[in-house]
Amino acid sequence: MTDVVPPSWKPVLDPVLAAPKARRLGGWLRAEEQAGKPIFPPRGARLAALALTPLDAVKVVILGQDPYHGPGQAMGLCFAVPDGVQVPPSLANIYKELESDLGIARPRHGDLSRWARQGVLLLNNTLTVEAGKAGSHAGRGWDAITDACVAAVAARPEPSVFILWGSHAQAKAKRIDGLRDGRHCVIESPHPSPLSAHRGFFGSKPFSRTNAFLEANGRGPIDWQV
Repeated sequence: MTDVVPPSWKPVLDPVLAAPKARRLGGWLRAEEQAGKPIFPPRGARLAALALTPLDAVKVVILGQDPYHGPGQAMGLCFAVPDGVQVPPSLANIYKELESDLGIARPRHGDLSRWARQGVLLLNNTLTVEAGKAGSHAGRGWDAITDACVAAVAARPEPSVFILWGSHAQAKAKRIDGLRDGRHCVIESPHPSPLSAHRGFFGSKPFSRTNAFLEANGRGPIDWQV
């Protein structure tokens, strides 16, 4: 892995990155790039979620699966795309629920950096993908790195909210010790994908529930406008 780990996350990730699994991941990624395979997001953006949301600022964790695999889509934040790129279907459904839950008009762009800067860690389980091949980098070693990030948030004394959309995010959370000890709020629902959003994602009110918990615990609400 070539991206620079942001300072607040270094104590968490340095031991993980020194382990053989992470070194194998780095070597494999370099080989894939040298073979001419386009990988998203580009270097420098793969740890954007950590760069925009320092560990001591995390209030909310939203877990995604892996980056978008279309050109220009992935920006290192789960569910987000850069301004000017068409809003993907899952994010469009997130915006529908946001409007229903909080009355916030549906944004016209998909850049969620404003959430990240307020303490919403928008973390995919796998942080890279080959162009046009969803899930192509799953199982290559990113999970050890992102598990460590989630575990670090769960281990902090400050109460946080973990928003788990879909079975993949929920299965990841089950591996994290201390996540369900009562200190944190865990909000689960089906994934916002068009295939599953109507099974309980719509109407789940994750944004208002998150803010109610944060305010009750003295951490201050998130302004969910983007």
